[in-house]
Amino acid sequence: MTLLAAWFWLLITLAPLIFLERWIHRHVQGIWLLITRDHDLATLLYSALFLPGVFLHEASHWLMAKLLGVRTARFSVWPERQPNGILRMGFVETEKVDFIRESLIGVAPLLAGAGAVVAIGSLGLAVGPLGAAISAGDMLGIGQGVLTSLQSADALIWLYLIFVISNSMMPSASDRQAWLPLGILLVLLGIALYYAGIAPFVMETFGESLVTGVRIIASAFAITIGVNVVIIPFIWLMEKLIVRVTGYQVKY
Repeated sequence: MTLLAAWFWLLITLAPLIFLERWIHRHVQGIWLLITRDHDLATLLYSALFLPGVFLHEASHWLMAKLLGVRTARFSVWPERQPNGILRMGFVETEKVDFIRESLIGVAPLLAGAGAVVAIGSLGLAVGPLGAAISAGDMLGIGQGVLTSLQSADALIWLYLIFVISNSMMPSASDRQAWLPLGILLVLLGIALYYAGIAPFVMETFGESLVTGVRIIASAFAITIGVNVVIIPFIWLMEKLIVRVTGYQVKY
């Protein structure tokens, strides 16, 4: 796979991934709220469901900060509702540093989560064919891939871990704060390397590693989409049944 193809695969899976992730988080919270009719208890149960993913998210921030020599303070995976109403699932406090290290700390959950999803998907659920079918738009292949992935005895455990990790790995708005200056710096650096005639050497030296990294993240996105597509109908049906039984409904 070329670098261009890897980036294309990554970009075409990003939009549906974000849409499905937001839908899942909203409706899972809604289901717990319908069941408990208590905001605090619903938040606690919702957070407990995603705890493994939240822990990996925050632990990757902490570990990257330590590797980069950045001091850390508080570490929490306990949910907190912010003044703007947004629920913060967890956090790691770090000292203020340059935007390069801040960007690397911010992207750590995506890298750790993608690696975990690909490893679990490949070793636990054998979802390689499913990811390939999703990227190719092969609906029959997707169906066959889902059936194959669910045949192992511990499939539900692996499915749960992929579900909570993949839907917790995307960097938050605060994680992305330093990405703009880093992106500008990388663009300027790329232009300088191109006009200096060094770009071919850089691509020859690091191109394969870059392709591998992008392909792993794109594969994780494809696996996540496949798992979410399997689970979303159950979430939707559960919510509809609870609404019918209780007579209550959540407005999103």
